[in-house]
Amino acid sequence: MSIWAQEIDLALCKKLDLGVGEKGTLMTKLGIEITEIGDDYLVACLPVSNELYNPMGIVHGGVYVALAETVASYAANFVVDTSKYYCVGQEINANHLKASRTGTLKAITKPVHLGGRSSVWEIKIYNSAGDLCCISRMTAAVVEKRSKGTGL
Repeated sequence: MSIWAQEIDLALCKKLDLGVGEKGTLMTKLGIEITEIGDDYLVACLPVSNELYNPMGIVHGGVYVALAETVASYAANFVVDTSKYYCVGQEINANHLKASRTGTLKAITKPVHLGGRSSVWEIKIYNSAGDLCCISRMTAAVVEKRSKGTGL
């Protein structure tokens, strides 16, 4: 049984990637893309490039966090009635377990808690070889919309 409060598909995710005014977002700048939607999970991928490196020539830790927050934020917004609410990241943590230099990073998020005021998401990020590189947890606040045009 699906946890999503609305019909979602990859085309909707692509549209959201463009942001307000369709001028682009961090997701489009970094190359983060939602690639799979399951009944209780989302998957996002990010191709590794030199622009994502830290000075030591490995993927910057902040890139893992940006990927984690992106996929969890999309998921958090998809489980609420977006005509009444939107979700924003309230807290995120990440444990970096293995360095990455090439390939594609794959982030999978699943809910830990789905509540009326917040949700908690676990995010596991893998490299192209299937090695777990980062594990993260994000808490999203569920915010009531006050006027049109706010959030999703």
